[in-house]
Amino acid sequence: MIEIREASTGDIPIIQQIANHTWPDTFKDILTEKQIAYMLDMMYSTEALAEQMQQKGHRFFLAAEGEAYLGFLSCETGYRSIPKTKIHKIYILPETQGKGVGKKLIEKCRQVAAEKKDAILSLNVNKYNPAIGFYERIGFKKTAEEVISIGNGYVMDDFVMDWDIAE
Repeated sequence: MIEIREASTGDIPIIQQIANHTWPDTFKDILTEKQIAYMLDMMYSTEALAEQMQQKGHRFFLAAEGEAYLGFLSCETGYRSIPKTKIHKIYILPETQGKGVGKKLIEKCRQVAAEKKDAILSLNVNKYNPAIGFYERIGFKKTAEEVISIGNGYVMDDFVMDWDIAE
């Protein structure tokens, strides 16, 4: 049975392990190895994750089955001071995709958003990420495109996808 629990700074090594395992597989056909390494360091260093949790208000949730961790999600309620919850990260181990882990994590995020009276779930996804189909099947719609400079000459070329959970 898949269980979802909120993560703390003590869980940072688990989050890093999942990210380091999923990113090369997820982005191997989209980004260069150098960009993957750069982004992992930028977003998943111990310092970066602690800052996200302790200063930026990002809540992390871990999905586990027994003793095995399968994935994680991070989200921020009241994003940019509007009734929107932003999903900053969602990664599921490649070998466990298709087991409902992503749906359970997003459902947990939807519950958190509803508790805060946020009407929209929002996320960014690389324009070439096959997960777009998954997001569309569960209710997200493409609402914008963004190219975000992340330093070192790299950009994130994304779709913004929103889900009106108040409907």
